Amino acid sequence: MQHGKGMKFVGDSRIKATRKPNVPKDYSEYPGKTEAFWPNFLLKEWMVGAIFLTGYLIITLAHPSPLERQADPTDTTYIPLPDWYFLFMYQLLKYEFASGPFNVIGAIIVPGLAVGALMLVPFMDTSKERRPWKRPLPTGFMLLAFAAIFYLTWESVANHDWEKAAAQGAIVEEVEFDETAPGYEIYTGSSCIGCHGDQFQGGLGLPLTDTGLKPEEIEKIAHEGIGTMPPDQWDGSDEDLKTMAEFISNLGKE
Repeated sequence: MQHGKGMKFVGDSRIKATRKPNVPKDYSEYPGKTEAFWPNFLLKEWMVGAIFLTGYLIITLAHPSPLERQADPTDTTYIPLPDWYFLFMYQLLKYEFASGPFNVIGAIIVPGLAVGALMLVPFMDTSKERRPWKRPLPTGFMLLAFAAIFYLTWESVANHDWEKAAAQGAIVEEVEFDETAPGYEIYTGSSCIGCHGDQFQGGLGLPLTDTGLKPEEIEKIAHEGIGTMPPDQWDGSDEDLKTMAEFISNLGKE
């Protein structure tokens, strides 16, 4: 049964007798406002992507990644450092209220509260207002988070011993030596190995390969210390120290 021009009564609804497919107008009807996806739009995207990729490759070749020596799980003197975007959390774990027995506060509770607050902002601020000064709650959260992240990151960078970290992570060329030599046996039985490593790669102390020092100079350093190494670290006999100093002095020499 028909009611009205071009309409059919179907149940409780009225629909058009004839339906045309909903095809958008051709882009040529909007000159200067749109363009064909293929190949016009994709060609521009590919060109921009190729330029940025080339730039990244040039930067990668000009400034290689600052790789460190191979990780050694037995080296308890090495101080790891996270990437820059996690330095604020790294700094948080240095404070007494968030470290040691209270480590769960700095590692779980504080980050959890921050993430939870961020997730609740859309529900606490339902206003359609876009001006920051008209939205005090999300604006205040944003400024507080930015100030905290900036301050903690700055503190972490300022208080980290970058020279010591570079020395700890420096890639040291491995040298071959006789592990049955008397000098090495004396070395492994002394406290020196705890700071300089079992392969003389360094750690808390500097690497001992190819030092360019004479045996007499090494003996003097063992008694008097040097740099951050305190004096009177050698507690063995002078004869053993001389044997070990001669062995270390020849490390790395052909």
